[in-house]
Amino acid sequence: MLLKTYKMETQKIEKSKEETAIILDFLPNGYPFDERPSYVKTAIAQALGKERFVLLELVPKKEMHLQPYEEVYIGEGKRDKIHHIVGKLNSSRLTRTARTELEHIIKEIVKKTEARFVDFFNNARPLSTRMHQLELLPGLGKKHMWQIIEAREEEKFKSFEDLKKRVKLMPDPEKVIVKRISRELDGNEKHRLFVDI
Repeated sequence: MLLKTYKMETQKIEKSKEETAIILDFLPNGYPFDERPSYVKTAIAQALGKERFVLLELVPKKEMHLQPYEEVYIGEGKRDKIHHIVGKLNSSRLTRTARTELEHIIKEIVKKTEARFVDFFNNARPLSTRMHQLELLPGLGKKHMWQIIEAREEEKFKSFEDLKKRVKLMPDPEKVIVKRISRELDGNEKHRLFVDI
């Protein structure tokens, strides 16, 4: 039994690792507030994990210059641009540039992986007898929740457009998801639907 529990825990840890990250900001000389001598400092990249929206601090390989919006491989295999991952990053430590790029990059990811989020609307479940996952989305209340549940019972949603068509006065699903991810990244949400912190 103990071995089974350990295996399950290990699988959870392995599952939560990001494979690809998108660069938010690149600091070739490290952080400006780092007072160590320049020969000790390393270049730093702030990035967002593409799959689980984890904010990460990365150290690129020597002489490597990264650009915002650039995708980099950070998985277990041979990495061509990243030397190592320093660790997870708190949103309060993001540079001004990283903070500015963050929402645009989240938008891009949501747009490119729309099916994943449509799937969320098709499969969202109650959290308790009083609260449903759908109600955690900004701008969605009980009325929208019931309309979504009734519509998806007739037929699963195929796209954001389909969702907007079939649910009266539905706020833009893409914007709703982007807003929710941003809030989760700020660390103010009790429940996390999309961000793995």
